[in-house]
This record gives sequence, structure tokens and C-alpha cells, in this order.
Amino acid sequence: MPSRSKTKASNSALTDTLARYRDRIEQALETWLPAATIHPARLHEAMRYAVLGGGKRIRPILVYATGAALGVPEARLDAPACAVELIHAYSLVHDDLPAMDNDDLRRGRPTCHKAYDEATAILVGDALQTLAFHVLAHAPLEEIEPAARLRMIGTLSMAAGSRGMVGGQATDLAAVGQQLDAAQLEDMHIHKTGALIRASVLLGALSAPGVDMPRFEALDRYAKSIGLAFQFKDDILDVEGDSDETGKAVGADAQRDKPTYPALLGMDAAKNLAAELIDTALESLSDFDARADVLRGIAQYVVNRRH
Repeated sequence: MPSRSKTKASNSALTDTLARYRDRIEQALETWLPAATIHPARLHEAMRYAVLGGGKRIRPILVYATGAALGVPEARLDAPACAVELIHAYSLVHDDLPAMDNDDLRRGRPTCHKAYDEATAILVGDALQTLAFHVLAHAPLEEIEPAARLRMIGTLSMAAGSRGMVGGQATDLAAVGQQLDAAQLEDMHIHKTGALIRASVLLGALSAPGVDMPRFEALDRYAKSIGLAFQFKDDILDVEGDSDETGKAVGADAQRDKPTYPALLGMDAAKNLAAELIDTALESLSDFDARADVLRGIAQYVVNRRH
């Protein structure tokens, strides 16, 4: 069993690594986003507002951490990390709209449609989505084979579309006021939240040449497990969280009569199942060496986070 001092040192190293990855993705996003002074200035200003407003950056961090586990240089991971975060940012802008979740607060600030207007927010989402694929298509990634780049584009487009994140959101909207069973709720969240988290890990893996199928499949199992655990924790925080820490209103799901894991299973069962998913994620990495420790740390972070 590791000593307390060793555990503290490990936690400190993980915190430092995550902070470094966040700094790196901020700089990369700054590079790819149009300047607020470029025409149409208001749209570009709103795009930057939506993307550069903070956040956990868990998806691009997963790209970097997966690449690190496979020995990929960080510079090769900037483009896929940016692409997945741009898709995530667009989805938040659209999810917050009055026709969707009708949220006023995101990351402790007014949502995009509140800071600007609904029409601008719709266009921001449209522009961020297309920018994500522009980044993957045009970033200078000479070390990555054209076929692998195409697989990246295909992986992200599938994760973001009707059979992934957008499909999950459609199911979520249709489920308001409905009684879903555990399998239906899991299916919804595998698509709405899990698909993009899974894509983040796969984009990191596709950045590494010659990854064998067993390791690729192990990373996929890891990604599926933490993706679902992430939604369990989101549901738990919507009940037990603090809006000052989460940056959004607490209790919103109950107010909208949306199906959640705590409501369906009970809080204790939801927490236990989230912990089991993290155990599965960690088991999936059993054949990886210490370079995958950041992925292991992220799994623990997913279930222990407070925001």
C-alpha cells in the first residue's frame, strides 16, 4: 500500500501535469480561434467568449494523456485536442439555448446567448463545429499518415453527430418527464456525454503510429468507462454540488423533470456504480506502463471531482 507522502507527491505531480495540459490547450485554442478584431467581429468575439471562458478541459487533457501513454510528442496532439474541445464548446452553447436546456449560467458566467443573443449563439455553435474539422484537416501533422488523419476526422464526426453526442441530446430532450429504465438512461448518456470523451481518447491513440489492436481496444474500454462515470458524477453534483464550485445552477435536472441516475437508482447506488466504472477503467490500463499514470489519475479525478 503506498505511503501517505508518496500519494501526496503523486497527486501533486498529477495536478501539475493537468495544469500544464490546460495551459497548453489554452494557447493552442488561442492560436486557432479568429481574433475578435477580424470581420465579422461580433461573431468572433462571441466564439472566443464561449471557448476561452475556462472549464475543466477534460477532453483535450484526455487527448494529451493518451498520447503521453503511447509516447506521442505533445506538439502532435495540439490539433486533435483543439478539435475535440471546439466540438465540446459548440455543444455547450447550443445546449444552453432556450429551446434546449434554457440555462443562464455556464462556468460561472452568463451563457453565450445571455451575453450576446440567441441568434449569435446559434451561429457561434455552427462556426465552432466547422472550425473543429478545419483544424483536423489543415493542421501541419506531417508525422501522422493521411489515413490516420482521415480516421481522426471520421471518429470525431461520428462522435459528434446523430449517432453520438447530438443523438444523445435529442434523446435527452425527448426523455423530459418520462420514466427511463437503467438501460435506456445508459444508452442516452453513452451518446450524449460518453461519445465525445471516447473520441478524445481515440484521437490521442490515432496520433500514435502502429498502436496494436489490443492496446487500442483497452484504451477504448477505458474511455467508455470514464465517459459513463463522468455522467454519473454530473448527475450526483446536480443534487449535492455547490453552484459556486460547479459554475452552474444546482438542481436544474430535477426542476426540468429530467431522468438521472440518482433519481432512478438512488444516490448510494449511483455513487457505487460510478466507482465500479472507474475500477473497470483502471483495469483496462493494466498492461500500460507508468506513462499511463495520468490516464489513471484522470479516472480518479472523474469520480472525485467537485465541479
